Amino acid sequence: MEFDFSVFSNPQTWVSLLTLTFMEIVLGIDNIIFISIVVNRLPRDQQKRGRTIGLMLALLCRIGLLLSITWIVGLKTPLFHLNLPWLEEPFGVAGRDLILLAGGLFLIGKSTTEIHTKLQGEEDETGAEGGTATMGSIIMQIIVIDIVFSFDSILTAVGLVDNVLIMILAVILSMGVMLVFSGVVADFVNRNPTIKMLALSFLIMIGVMLVMEAFHKEIEKGYIYFAMFFSLVVEILNMRLRKKAAPVQLRESQFD
Repeated sequence: MEFDFSVFSNPQTWVSLLTLTFMEIVLGIDNIIFISIVVNRLPRDQQKRGRTIGLMLALLCRIGLLLSITWIVGLKTPLFHLNLPWLEEPFGVAGRDLILLAGGLFLIGKSTTEIHTKLQGEEDETGAEGGTATMGSIIMQIIVIDIVFSFDSILTAVGLVDNVLIMILAVILSMGVMLVFSGVVADFVNRNPTIKMLALSFLIMIGVMLVMEAFHKEIEKGYIYFAMFFSLVVEILNMRLRKKAAPVQLRESQFD
């Protein structure tokens, strides 16, 4: 594959690069949240390394898929059709649908398990040294979800920009930003139980969205991310109020 670097003489290219980089950062938030929560299962001294490996794997996945655009487009071609009685036409099942379905179910199952563990207090038994999971098992989980999230990211990139070089640069820049702030996000999520529960709920919602997309039911992602942002702002305000809250003082009645 040959790259045409002359496109950078066009100001529109830089606008497209900045726009796509911002979009990649927004779409990568759910990836950071998942990696942060899963990596928390590692011993404390391995968590930073686990986050770095996870994001680097995400970067390699996205670049690899960008270099295979033709294959990605081919995944939209139905592999077989299902004749379902409640549908007027046969339902075409493509490779992309199978990947999104598997990824969505994995995300729902993993997030539900994490919520159960949190509510049962099992993670508190690991103590100050962090979790007891192995690096290999965590990396395998990150690889699975990275592939699914990468499809979402790549399809967005293809819809915004035609030049593969711009897409690759946008992915590299966005991953650089996420790598810098991943530690801050992870510490914030793991330090605040209510934020962690909210993050896990977001991941379940994203998993449901992926499953629906596998069945060709598209959901406007803007609504999903707005709901996530709104919920996060409300919870942050609640956290501030809880810190400032003073004991309630009952006023004396004038009839006493």
